[in-house]
Amino acid sequence: MRVLALDYGSARCGCAVSDPTGELATPLEPVLRPRSRRGLARLRTLVDELRAERVVVGLPLSLSGRDSAQTGEARAFAQTLERSLAVPVELCDERFTTRLAEQVGGRASEDSRAAAHLLEGWLAQRATAEAARA
Repeated sequence: MRVLALDYGSARCGCAVSDPTGELATPLEPVLRPRSRRGLARLRTLVDELRAERVVVGLPLSLSGRDSAQTGEARAFAQTLERSLAVPVELCDERFTTRLAEQVGGRASEDSRAAAHLLEGWLAQRATAEAARA
């Protein structure tokens, strides 16, 4: 299953996609102003072009696991996506993904590297859950 992960920010949204096997995450170009008409259209196009079957949006919880000021914005963005996409949208804890993106570095934008770390964590959780069910 191909999954598109988003590290939401009102100015810029980092993006990463999984390979078809669901094992690797690759950063993509970020989408500017993702809540604008143009930004939402770009995200819809990405879902279609990549044949993504699910979208995972990073949920910026505080270090204690509680909602922060940005948490509400991310939830609202995910709801907007749900209404405009034909694939499921879910939220996933994104604590430490930006810090990991800073530490690891790379040529992709920091926002998209953070989205790739978010996606790697989501894929690992999914693989662990599937192995436990087997």
